[in-house]
Amino acid sequence: MSISVIIPAFNEEGSIGKVIADIPKDLVQEIIVVDNGCTDRTVEVAEAAGARGVREDRSGYGYACLAGIAALNAPEVVVFLDGDYSDYPSEMALLVQPILAGEAEMVIGSRIRGVREKGALLPQARFGNALATFLIRLLFRVHYTDLGPFRAIRYDRLLAMDMQDKTFGWTVEMQVKAARMGMRVCEVPVSYRKRIGRSKITGTVKGTILAGYKILTTIFRYGVTQ
Repeated sequence: MSISVIIPAFNEEGSIGKVIADIPKDLVQEIIVVDNGCTDRTVEVAEAAGARGVREDRSGYGYACLAGIAALNAPEVVVFLDGDYSDYPSEMALLVQPILAGEAEMVIGSRIRGVREKGALLPQARFGNALATFLIRLLFRVHYTDLGPFRAIRYDRLLAMDMQDKTFGWTVEMQVKAARMGMRVCEVPVSYRKRIGRSKITGTVKGTILAGYKILTTIFRYGVTQ
């Protein structure tokens, strides 16, 4: 199957080269780095490493992901990956294997089930994951352990989701829509380390509050009102 990787990025000059270098090149046909308003050399470094740069000036993780999807050349599988080197791109084969084997349509890389470097997943992120996945289990009767950004999905199923969120609710929207659609989803344990640079979400009080609010309202919107 043809596999494309989308990496939303905001000022990841110090890490993006490492991320791209660790992606298994024999597995992936295309790497798209979405410049979500970078003011550093993220895109230049990414392109020098072999990625294709796409620009999205509207700030927001969801905006960046949607721009990446719009730039795809109709692959069969799409992998989403952060640009801060907290994920292990070298584990991508483990992530896509259930899809390649026809056992799943979407795979979530679970940091909770995997090996984490001490201090890599902040307490507010662990609490938020636990609360969000509990509510999803309660409302949708599916068991997730994480809302981790490292994930793979069949391209046709991704398009069928008609993703809408532009900011912090992107990952949870994908997971609750997968539940509503009866999609075959599984989790695989993935490793996680301290990111290079500061988190744009859980690294600030404002980011943590906004992300938590958006995640919870997304869960209830799809679980109760739709």
